[in-house]
Amino acid sequence: MPTDSALILRLKNKEELALSMLYDKYSAAIYGVILRMIKQEELAQDLLQETFLTVWNQSHRYDDTKGSFYTWVYRIARNKTLNQIRSQKNVIQMEDLSVYTNKKEEENDLLDFSNLNGSIEKLEPHHRKAIDLVYFKGYTHREAYKEMEVPLGTFKSYVRQALKVLKEKHNFLIAFFYSIINAL
Repeated sequence: MPTDSALILRLKNKEELALSMLYDKYSAAIYGVILRMIKQEELAQDLLQETFLTVWNQSHRYDDTKGSFYTWVYRIARNKTLNQIRSQKNVIQMEDLSVYTNKKEEENDLLDFSNLNGSIEKLEPHHRKAIDLVYFKGYTHREAYKEMEVPLGTFKSYVRQALKVLKEKHNFLIAFFYSIINAL
């Protein structure tokens, strides 16, 4: 099997076989990310297809000096999924403003992080807020730094510092948070 570098070069030259081989290699992991976020198989499959269509159409924009191919594809998938989630929420809110939900209860039902609550609560307040905005509320970094009213670089350092503290306390977080932080 050709190396990723060779496949990416062929992808940039619009060779369909290269896209197919990269899809075979990465689609399962990317699908898993999308499905965990959206929790609807059919929609996750559509988003996976859209992700790889974007990979095909935007392959010229991939720069291996800025990160791995997986990270680039992961970002595309994550952004498409977040956009889908936001568009669903906006449609619901615009159609019937009289319906209210307890957003805090919904967020708590999505993932069980009860064994992390103590550690997260012990973080510095600005670190805790940064983690909450990005990982639990689904903000992008560009949205979150504006929410916190700090420069983007400062915000990113808050996230990295918080993850370092959590990593020291909970080694099991490595897989979850560091897969995401590598996409920054």
